[in-house]
Amino acid sequence: MRKISLLSAILLTACVTINIYFPAAAAEKAADEIIKDIQKNTPQQTEPKPKASLPDWQVSVYQLIDAAINVVVPSAQADEANLAIDSAEIRQVRSAMEARFASLQPLYAAGFVGIQADGLLAVRDAGSVPLKDRNQVNKLVAAENADRQSLYQAIANANGHPEWAAQIKSTFAARWVSNAQPGWWYQSSGSWKQK
Repeated sequence: MRKISLLSAILLTACVTINIYFPAAAAEKAADEIIKDIQKNTPQQTEPKPKASLPDWQVSVYQLIDAAINVVVPSAQADEANLAIDSAEIRQVRSAMEARFASLQPLYAAGFVGIQADGLLAVRDAGSVPLKDRNQVNKLVAAENADRQSLYQAIANANGHPEWAAQIKSTFAARWVSNAQPGWWYQSSGSWKQK
């Protein structure tokens, strides 16, 4: 009986659980890349890292200690989470969105169109849009929203997890606002704000 208990304990501790989690950081990075491509923004420049304040001999000693520890205890690193954003469907949707952006940009600037809390576009005040342009503005907003939904699902599908579409949409919603240009309107806590 003891052998069975011991064997059971060993088998229970040998079980491995693999969690498939949503790679939020990779999704943010992918969202920024896609949004900047669509909006043709120039990438923000990063500031150079400050130099270490330790003398060179101390830095060398620490590097040697680190190397010695790594020989004895190798570091275990997981692969950086990655999110595939390149498939035929994704390229097609991105292309349509890039082409449409030239028509949407003046609408953002005029305040006719804003980014809702869910990342989709909305006509903020239909009365402010000139009557002759209302139909075209509504069509642009509808087409953009349909493509955004398609993009999120396409990214989820390309990564083999169609159930991630809602999380991708949520990630993109925050990134659309972050990447909005000054003067554009966005929705926050139920009210419109200008960036």
